[in-house]
Amino acid sequence: MALYTIADLHLSFSTQKPMDVFGDRWKDHPEKIAQRWCLTEEDTVVLAGDFSWAIDFKELTADMEFLHALPGKKILSKGNHDYWWETMSKLNKFAADYPSVCFLHNNSYEVGDVSVCGTRGWTLEQTNEDEKVLNREVGRLKASLQAAKKQPVVFLHYPPVFGNLRCEPILEVLKEYGVKECYYGHLHGIGAVQSAVQGTVDGIDFRLISADYLDFTPLKIRD
Repeated sequence: MALYTIADLHLSFSTQKPMDVFGDRWKDHPEKIAQRWCLTEEDTVVLAGDFSWAIDFKELTADMEFLHALPGKKILSKGNHDYWWETMSKLNKFAADYPSVCFLHNNSYEVGDVSVCGTRGWTLEQTNEDEKVLNREVGRLKASLQAAKKQPVVFLHYPPVFGNLRCEPILEVLKEYGVKECYYGHLHGIGAVQSAVQGTVDGIDFRLISADYLDFTPLKIRD
């Protein structure tokens, strides 16, 4: 019953969206994901955003069928490119055909000795309009953490720290709720990865889990 995580699968079986702008390692990446998928049926993986390039459920179907066919339970959260994301009622109705899939949105899931919590987060460089979105994400993160029954482990899509930049509203919530581990994605390419924070900040251990950074292999974080 191990717990894994990975972000940014960027599947596009229906839309055929290329990812080669981020380098040759993205060539045939769905095949790499399938080959390196290391879960058993008893395991759980958290997919922290940017699962699919689909814009609606019709385009999403092929990507979801690919994911559902892989072993294990999958907990999906929203990324900045998940344009298909809907209300929880619509998501759950769609996922009725994919019982291995569930969604992290204002809620949490107990996996072993931890509670899986999280939300999308938001960009570190903000305009006034960005502030409104960030405040909403802060509220969603609080709702998720308030639903936790065990020690929370947080999964975000956007990094709350990057180089010398900090998203203080998100960090304050993590500290308020005693979070010790935070996993995030979104970052691609050598330049971005070099500035990614990997280690402890304010007593919280941060780890990058973008699919290309992990070489398309889910990261085990609990046995």
